[in-house]
Amino acid sequence: MATEVILIFDIGKTNKKVLLFDRNLQIVSEEEDKFDEIVDDDGFACDDIEKIEKWVLNSTNKYLSNPDYDVKAINFTTYGATLMYIDKNGERFTPVYNYLKPLPAGVAESLYDSYGGKEEFSRKTASPALGMLNSGLQALWLKIHKPEVFEKVAHILHFPQYLSYKLTGKIASEHTSIGCHTAMWDFDEMHYHDWIGDKGFQLPQPVSVEQVFPAAKINSNVPVGIGIHDSSSSLVPYFKHTKDAFALASTGTWSINMNPFNHTPLTREQLEMDCLAYMSIQQKPVKSSRFFLGHIHDVNVERLTEYFSVDKNAYKKVDVDLGLLERFKEKNKGERVFFSGTMPENFIDIDANLGKFGSFAEAYHQLMIDLTTLTADSINLVITPRDMTKNLFVTGGFAKNPLFTRLLAARFCDKTVYTSEIANATSLGAALVLWKCFGDADEPELDLGLQQIPGPIKVTKSDDGR
Repeated sequence: MATEVILIFDIGKTNKKVLLFDRNLQIVSEEEDKFDEIVDDDGFACDDIEKIEKWVLNSTNKYLSNPDYDVKAINFTTYGATLMYIDKNGERFTPVYNYLKPLPAGVAESLYDSYGGKEEFSRKTASPALGMLNSGLQALWLKIHKPEVFEKVAHILHFPQYLSYKLTGKIASEHTSIGCHTAMWDFDEMHYHDWIGDKGFQLPQPVSVEQVFPAAKINSNVPVGIGIHDSSSSLVPYFKHTKDAFALASTGTWSINMNPFNHTPLTREQLEMDCLAYMSIQQKPVKSSRFFLGHIHDVNVERLTEYFSVDKNAYKKVDVDLGLLERFKEKNKGERVFFSGTMPENFIDIDANLGKFGSFAEAYHQLMIDLTTLTADSINLVITPRDMTKNLFVTGGFAKNPLFTRLLAARFCDKTVYTSEIANATSLGAALVLWKCFGDADEPELDLGLQQIPGPIKVTKSDDGR
């Protein structure tokens, strides 16, 4: 008997995955591909959209025709800040422009000058000034700098909705893609910002992320979701399987900190500290901050490794030394040692004299004290003493670092801090929003892989009293 499954395409900048989830939310098949980048019509690196399109169509047909599986639905989750342009014949006619592509001077400024200035525009759209990462500015750039191309545009879709369109032929939009620092959405009024209409852009009104259409373009009736932005998708398992308000710290190269329960408007100070707002599947703002945690860690571990002549993986074997942490606390009075001064965009180079440490383990403890302090500062940008957040979930690479997690728990004594391990959380979120396609079956209980971090280490509290 064929296994009933939901087919998910999870498309990141580096890895492209196709996964099948069964009724028990278990992955029964997973494939991963990487495609070499090409260049756009300006010579700037971009994804090979033709290969991605062919991969999606070939993978879809392969699983729909496989007698071992009964595909009940298909959905997409992709990276954000990427627009696709469709002509009057329903065909894509531009490359997939890279959000890292430089934005020429004057494009963003033309909006800032007309809509209250940079600070007010950024606040209202919950979008720090990030160049092409503000995907709405990509469309404005195309109109200004490539007018002969833009005059052919009939429809503008975000990347997840474009891939869905390739199967359904339906033009659609949804809130999670519009809300990810696009500069398109007015978070005060909760509709498209006035500049969209003023500049003559015709964009589809967003619908629920649970919306499906039949895969008519491949002659199938299988329901296809309209797609979801990957950051918002990663929150879905927690929304569906936790009762209390929570914040999520997703750690890796960046620590991306998201609080779906803090709906206060972004302040000027928060915007200056690189805060922004995503949009949840409930169509509510998700206040977010980020810190370059993993990159700063790796750069400086390499320096420590060279100085103390130890193996490059020595940091993985460092045990938590409570006595050492207490000694550093008393000696440094809570002040950072490696990273002094106020918190800039990045902390890369440590400025401490490594000769003061007797071993690699000592120096690594102090490095992690400083990095945890900075991570907590970043998290505190989205968690206020007045909100109702009870739990802090830590996921990703640093959830496996006991020194980091114990120190972080000490910074949030009023929260219950957990590590959480969910395989392919982003893909799972995209499947969960289409759970209804399995029919009347009750959604199974999901194991979030929660492990409460042991009791707090007595370290100096953060400036806000935590």
